[in-house]
Amino acid sequence: MAESTSTSKQLDSNTDNDKIALANVHLPRISIQFCTQCRWMLRAAYFAQELLSTFGTDLGEVALVPKTGGVFTVTIWHGTMIDGEITTQESILWDRKRDGGFPEVKALKSLVRNVIAPNRDLGHTDRALKKEQGEQKEAKKEEKKEESKEKAACEDCQ
Repeated sequence: MAESTSTSKQLDSNTDNDKIALANVHLPRISIQFCTQCRWMLRAAYFAQELLSTFGTDLGEVALVPKTGGVFTVTIWHGTMIDGEITTQESILWDRKRDGGFPEVKALKSLVRNVIAPNRDLGHTDRALKKEQGEQKEAKKEEKKEESKEKAACEDCQ
């Protein structure tokens, strides 16, 4: 009987530890869930290292969470002020299945920056992203020009 009593006390203390652990989460918190079956641990650790190198103490913590089933998800929890109260908000920054593959490091850094410090300059990362966005805009303009030329040619033929 004494053993079962100590076991129940142990379970109660585990519950208390869980409550303490939840209370000690430092925000913003980034969680990188990765599939151990797919052997994506090094990729997850690389992303964590890059985020910590870039944002340093602006991040409360970065957690690597082993999962299975082809999962690779980057989630951020951050505090926001709503009606005078600070609440915790969860946002999925990247999901391999939703977003198609893995993010580029510069894109992930930009997503994190947009949440925790929107006015922060990421230096060469921002310049590279702007260059890519400009190239994408130019490509779209060219596609529209080609489409309009094709439509004009069809109208002339009729």
